[in-house]
Amino acid sequence: MRVTADHSRITLDGLPGLDELDKKIVMLLREDGRMSVQEMASRSGATPATIRSRMTKMEDAGMLRVVAVTDFAAAGFELLLAIGIVVDSRPARDIANELVQLDDVFSVTLTTGEYDIEILVAARNFSDLSVFLQEKVAAIPGIARLSPGMAMDVLKYQSEWTPEL
Repeated sequence: MRVTADHSRITLDGLPGLDELDKKIVMLLREDGRMSVQEMASRSGATPATIRSRMTKMEDAGMLRVVAVTDFAAAGFELLLAIGIVVDSRPARDIANELVQLDDVFSVTLTTGEYDIEILVAARNFSDLSVFLQEKVAAIPGIARLSPGMAMDVLKYQSEWTPEL
């Protein structure tokens, strides 16, 4: 499912013509995001022109996007945190929009339950984390409480995970 800028949802079933070849293309790109159109054609039994056309169709529909994935630890980020945020005196969406602007934050989610917002943060060390919390986050008005949880070990992280096609 994809959420558009106006927050409407488009389901996979809503994409016209999604078939086994489209699914095969997605699977091949998950295997190797830099796989050539020629290689995908060879492995799927389709022509390169068909592969290119299908990829364009899925990209235009917002279904397909090929991205690079960073290994946080290899890039020097030693700390990974999920931080629950309780807000007051301001709409959660307004605060979330400010959090989106912070470089240290790689995910911002409006939530239900105990927290109004959850953010995922990567920091190189405790000194950087302290600056982030005490200077950057503390400067945002309307945050009543933070509840940081530090990842001790990442057992599963699938940046490429999507619902079963």
